[in-house]
Amino acid sequence: MSIDTDTALDAPTLPPLALDALPGVAAELAARAEEHDRDGSFPHEGVAAVHRAGLLTATVSAEYGGPGAGIAATVEILRTLGAADPSVALVTAMTLFTHAAQAAAPSWPEPHYRSLLRDSAEGPALVNSLRVEPELGTPARGGLPATTARRDAETGDWLLSGHKIFSTGAVGLRWLAVWARTDEDTPRVGSFLLRAPEPGHIPGLRIEPTWDHLGLRASRSDDVILDAVRLPADAVSGLVDPTATDPRRDPGLVVWNNLGLTALYLGVAESARDWLVRFLNERTPSALGRPLATVARFQDEVGLIQAQLITAGDLLTGLALRHDAGDPQAAAHAAAAKLIGTRAAIDSVQRAVALVGNNALTRRNPLERHLRDVLCARVHTPQDDSILGALGRATLEAHR
Repeated sequence: MSIDTDTALDAPTLPPLALDALPGVAAELAARAEEHDRDGSFPHEGVAAVHRAGLLTATVSAEYGGPGAGIAATVEILRTLGAADPSVALVTAMTLFTHAAQAAAPSWPEPHYRSLLRDSAEGPALVNSLRVEPELGTPARGGLPATTARRDAETGDWLLSGHKIFSTGAVGLRWLAVWARTDEDTPRVGSFLLRAPEPGHIPGLRIEPTWDHLGLRASRSDDVILDAVRLPADAVSGLVDPTATDPRRDPGLVVWNNLGLTALYLGVAESARDWLVRFLNERTPSALGRPLATVARFQDEVGLIQAQLITAGDLLTGLALRHDAGDPQAAAHAAAAKLIGTRAAIDSVQRAVALVGNNALTRRNPLERHLRDVLCARVHTPQDDSILGALGRATLEAHR
C-alpha cells in the first residue's frame, strides 16, 4: 500500500465536468434504479456514467486540475441524480464532499490525495468516511471510536482494527477514510486512509453484506470489519487530541452535507410528484368519466405539494449561491434549511401516496420506492432534534 511520491506529484487529467450531460446521465440511472432497488445490487454502471460526465470529481479544486465546483453546482448535481437514483446520488455526494473539504481546508497528506486523483483520472474513484460503529452509533452524538490504530514497532506502519456499520457504498469504494483512535497512552483520533487496489479488496478488510434497509437499498451501506489492516505511517487525515477539538464532525463538511443531502431527497420528492401528475392525468375512473386531474381536491393537493417543493428548492439554491459568494450567514442557516427541505420532501411524497391509495403502495409503481427512499432523509446528521435544540438555545441566549 505504499505510494510512489514522485508519481503522486504528477498532475492527473480528470474527466471534464459536463453539467449539460446531467439529464442524459439521470435518464441512464433512472432506467435501472428499480432493478437495483429490488435486488439490492450496487449500481456500478450508474457510478461509471456519473464519472464519465465529470460529476464525480466536480468539486476537485483548480489547484489540482479540477473544475472547483461550489455548493450551488453540487446542489444541482445531487438534486438531479437524486431524482433518478438516490443511491447513486448518495455515493456521489460522499465523494464530492471529500474533494470539497480538501479544497477548502486540506487535511489529506499530499501524496495520498494525489493518488486519489490519479485513481479518479483512470476511472470512478469513490471515497467515503467510515465513522459509525455498533456500540458508539453515530459520532455526531459524542464519544470516541472503538476502532483502534496501533503502530507496528518494526516498520512504523499503522495496523487498523475495528468494526464500522452503515458504510455507504462499501463494495464500491476505492478509498476509505476510517475514523479511529490510536492506542497511545493519550489517544488521538483521526481518519486513517485506506486505498483499495480494486473496490472491496484490501488485505485484512472484510465487507459483511448486512445492508437490508427500507430505502436506498442499492447504496450497499454494509458493515466493514478491519483486522490489523496495514497502512503507511503518513496515511492519516486530521490526527488530533480529542480533548483539544471536537472529533465528532468535520466542520468543513457541514454546509455541504446539509444542503447537498437535502437536495438529493428533494430530487426524490420531485420524481414522486412527476409520477403523481402523470397518474392523475391518465387515471379516469368510470364513475367519474374524466381524469382525476380535473377534480378540485386533487388540484389543491398537487398545488400544495408543488408549493412545498418550490419553496424548499429556492431555499437550497439561494443559500448555496450565497455561500459560494462568501456570505457567512448562509452556512449558519444551512441546518435549518436541511430541516425545512427534508420535511417538505417527506410530506410531499406522503401526500402523493395518500392521494393515490393502493396503487401508490404497489411495487410495480415507483411511488412506493420513492416513499421508502425519501424517509431515509430523517437519519442523516444533523437530525431534527439536534437542529431544533441548537436553534432554540441560540435564539434564547441571543435575547437574554
